[in-house]
Amino acid sequence: MSSALIITALASGVFIGSVLGFIGAGGAMVTVPILVYLFDFSPFQATTAALAVVLVTAIASLIPRYRSKDLLIKEALIIWALGLLTNIGLSAVADSLPDRLILIGFSLVLIGAGISMLQPPLQNQPERKLSTGYLILLSLITGSLTGLFGIGGGFVAIPILILFFQTPPNKAAGTSLLIIALNSATAFIVKFNQWSEINWRYPVIIAVAAVITASLTSRLALKLPTVHLKKGFAYLLFLLAAFTILTEIF
Repeated sequence: MSSALIITALASGVFIGSVLGFIGAGGAMVTVPILVYLFDFSPFQATTAALAVVLVTAIASLIPRYRSKDLLIKEALIIWALGLLTNIGLSAVADSLPDRLILIGFSLVLIGAGISMLQPPLQNQPERKLSTGYLILLSLITGSLTGLFGIGGGFVAIPILILFFQTPPNKAAGTSLLIIALNSATAFIVKFNQWSEINWRYPVIIAVAAVITASLTSRLALKLPTVHLKKGFAYLLFLLAAFTILTEIF
């Protein structure tokens, strides 16, 4: 293994772990471009490897959230279960889609994620339970994103939990992490036939660094405001989307 790429993998893992630990979403949205443009993975290989990296990192980030009871476990399980149809179905066909289609679609998702993270939460509203309609819609969207792009769907869950149901930000982030872990595990298992096609050396290094970082940052996230971090991350997603689209078109 190249020493330069090992250092790059470690730095990438620290960055990915920080994103998931502080924000509770967005890990796969930076993992996929990192694997494609820094480690020369194909889009399908990158989305599959990203599922594994984000899965173990989300689990590490979940531990302090569970201890502090910043989780809506029932709602997360329902969202995961309802989204199984789109998650499993699209995971099975994703490898047959053109690389350019996957990357451009991924870029549009990044733009949507960035916009969602810039939306301010509603203030002084009581916490409410998710309605059936929103639960079904959220489940199908998150399942689709995970199956097609290797994205856990946390950026969809957090704004809906905060904006529409006034869930406290820490609890929304914790619930998002559980949804990400469940969706990522499902899609990763469905893609088991492709595991042997992936060079796992660098994703493993990335995952180890991400897990250690996420374990630390998720504890800090419970004590620190993350509004400015989310805004900065939103602008980063816009840049990643623009870079990917321009690269694929030109």
